[in-house]
Amino acid sequence: MNTNNAEFTASYGLFKQIPRSDRPEFAFSGHSNVGKSSLINKLLNRKALARVSATPGKTSTINFFSVDGFYIVDLPGYGYAKVSQNEKKRWAELIEGYLHDDRDLALVFQLIDFRHKPTADDIMMIDFLIDSGIPFVIVLTKADKLKKKEREARREAFRTEIPCADDITMIEFSAETGEGVEELRGIIDDVTREE
Repeated sequence: MNTNNAEFTASYGLFKQIPRSDRPEFAFSGHSNVGKSSLINKLLNRKALARVSATPGKTSTINFFSVDGFYIVDLPGYGYAKVSQNEKKRWAELIEGYLHDDRDLALVFQLIDFRHKPTADDIMMIDFLIDSGIPFVIVLTKADKLKKKEREARREAFRTEIPCADDITMIEFSAETGEGVEELRGIIDDVTREE
């Protein structure tokens, strides 16, 4: 995966604005403030390609980044309470429209905060991906914030908290330390070779 030519392509606030799929796409999904933009920046070896904010719910559009013959797609974070019902509805239509569309969706990276039990929205998204037959990997973010024993406890808990946990690839990731980055790049390389 050559990240040297990674660049921001476009943002779309409504599903109907998104052009047809013309190359493989790797989508990043997760709760607001789970670290999608930080992960994308780390993955693409950039400081601020994807805009990072301490305020949850900042990414309210679907953002496309062109990389080496494929797209990285940053989906809006779901589950943020402090936005209007209209805005929540627009986000839901945007995310669902994208995931239901006939796109060249190579893989979804479903992000979950390693420190916490998955939210009801996280479980709903995982169930949706399983039911739709969309290939996905779970990325456990903010791994650096947990001590070894806490990690072990969370790993064990995820086995009962996440549906079909034993059949899902889970990668522990930290935007701070870079843990998991090479593993994620390796997955993208493997999938793009198969395309």
